[in-house]
Order: sequence, then C-alpha cells, then structure tokens
Amino acid sequence: MDTLTHALSGALVGRVLAGRRAPPATAPMARPPVWQMVVAGTVAATFPDLDFVLGWVSELTYLRGHRGVTHSLVLLPLWGLLIAWLLARFWQRGGRTGAGWRSFYLVVCSAIFVHILGDLITQFGTMILSPFSDRRFGWGTTFIIDLPFTGIILAGLLASALWRSSRVPAASALVLLAGWVGVQAVGRGEAIEAARDYAAREGIQAVLVDAAPRPASPFNWTAIVFDGERYHYAHINTRRSEPLVAGADDNFIRRFSAPYQPVAMAKWEVRERFGDNGTRELAQKVWQAEDFAFYRWFAMFPVLDHVENGPSGLLCANFVDLRFMTPGRDNTPFRYGLCSGEGGWRLFERELGGLRWVMD
Repeated sequence: MDTLTHALSGALVGRVLAGRRAPPATAPMARPPVWQMVVAGTVAATFPDLDFVLGWVSELTYLRGHRGVTHSLVLLPLWGLLIAWLLARFWQRGGRTGAGWRSFYLVVCSAIFVHILGDLITQFGTMILSPFSDRRFGWGTTFIIDLPFTGIILAGLLASALWRSSRVPAASALVLLAGWVGVQAVGRGEAIEAARDYAAREGIQAVLVDAAPRPASPFNWTAIVFDGERYHYAHINTRRSEPLVAGADDNFIRRFSAPYQPVAMAKWEVRERFGDNGTRELAQKVWQAEDFAFYRWFAMFPVLDHVENGPSGLLCANFVDLRFMTPGRDNTPFRYGLCSGEGGWRLFERELGGLRWVMD
C-alpha cells in the first residue's frame, strides 16, 4: 500500500480511539485532545515506511529489508513505546499537554498494526516475523494502489471533520474498508477457481494455482497455474460477460480495466520458467547462482525474461516476476539478472533504456 494511504488510515484510527472532546489542558495527566490523537495515528502509521533509508545503503539492502523490521508484529510493541514516548515528550516540551506516553500508546500501536495489515492485503510480501524470520507474508487481495480503498478512508476523515463530536463516521469507514477487502477476497477466490478449472480442462498437473490482484476493479486478476516447468496465466475479470472496449479518449480506469477478459474468453499464455532449449542452460545457471539468491527469495512467479549478448561480449539472462506484469504498464519493475564473463557473474536490472549494473 502506498505511504499516503497508510498515513490516512492512521489518522482514521486516531479519530476512532480519540475521546469525544478534549479535557481541560490544565488537568493533571490530561487525555490528549482529538487532534493530537489523529496526528499520533498519522505519524505512527507512516513510521514503518521509514525503511526507505535502506536504499541509501544499497539497492539490494532495500529490496531485502523493505517491509522488514519496521513492519514486524514481533517488534510492534517496542516501536509503539518509542513513538508514544517521543510524541509525549514533543508535546510536553511545547507546553501543549500533560499527557504521558501511556495516553498515546494504544493509538500508536493500533496505527502501526493497521499499516501492517494494509501491506499484508497486498501481494508484495511483508516480513511480520522479522528479525527471527525473513519469510514474506501476503494475502494478495488488494492491488498496491487501490483508489476505492483510499477513497473510503478520505470519506471517513471528511465526515469526521463535519461531525467532530462523533466517532461514528471514522468507525463506519473502518467497517467499510473491511467489507471492501472482503469483496476483493471474493474476487480472488473466483480467479483461483477459474485457474483450477483451466488446469482441469487442459489436463495440467498443477504444482501451484494462484492469482495476482490488478488495478481498477476487485474482479480484475491475473490467474496463474504452474506445472513445475511452465507458467500458464491469463488476465481475467471474474464478473464480466462481455469484453470491455476502451479507446484512447476513455478515462484511465476504463483503459486499465479493458485488458481483463471474461473467464469464458480468457486468453491463456504459456511461458517456460527457463525458456526453450536454446536458453535453458544459461537461465538455470543464473537462477541457481549464489549471486542470485536474493531474487529466488523475492520472486513468487519467476520466468525467464531475456537472454542476450550484453556489453563487452557478456552473455546475460534476466527474470521477471509475473505478479508485477500488469497490462498497460510501460515498464515492469524488478527484472533482475546476471551476466557471465571471465570475471564471474555481474548483477543487473533491465530497464526501458537497457541494462543497469547493480551494486550490492
């Protein structure tokens, strides 16, 4: 989930947990006023994404550590204590409140927890057991940027601003968010069922059946079947009975949604994980190389992307993850590979402009 949506969700949690009205500022250990609780929720819900600083170390450090310790359920109580204490100190120094860190602890922990939930519903993967495990968890119900999801939060905050004495608008927005994710979970189940039907119809012995969420609709999905050697996938809309036609002048939502076909008309594509016989040997060497261990850990649906002669006569191969191959997107991210030469392997990322060397 994007950082702005996380911040807004924290503000919503802060409003739900705030008191109906602020007590006198002179009261001993006064309960924080509503606005401070909202700010506390916003700050806390933004905090986990501060792991962007790992990118200052190196690109791979960020890739390995993003959604790691700052997104850990194990460490959440400690992060909550730290942020609550810092907020209490900040406001006490300003002479604005006598509230101690305990007054902010619940809202801070709840906002961090909501941030973690907001990432868990996507498919990128969140290391909720860090630092004890680097396993990535993700329910895969929601695309990384979901405008209706963000819109529900904004509506709840705007309604809360109009009805300042009531927590009902904010609480109602949280209920609506849960319902929206429930609708997306239904769509995911339908997409996986469509993939299972395809595998049964084609006589495929499926090793893995899954679906990747896509933008513009909770019923837009990339259904995926893996038979151990090949990925079979199709871009589908599980509720559409007729294809959606979109032109260049149509709105962006319609244009993003048009590639997803009705299940009965799905166009299934097949890609060898390591390519054909001409590329298989190099692709397997790249895949099994120690320098490529991070990508084996990171990728969910990896397939060979390109094999080519790189700079200085190097022979290069890179992989792409099907979960990031969104129709209509100009550039697919996280297309990493290795070039083989006399000096050993050299890591690169494929971008629109060509190969870009990556330093660990």
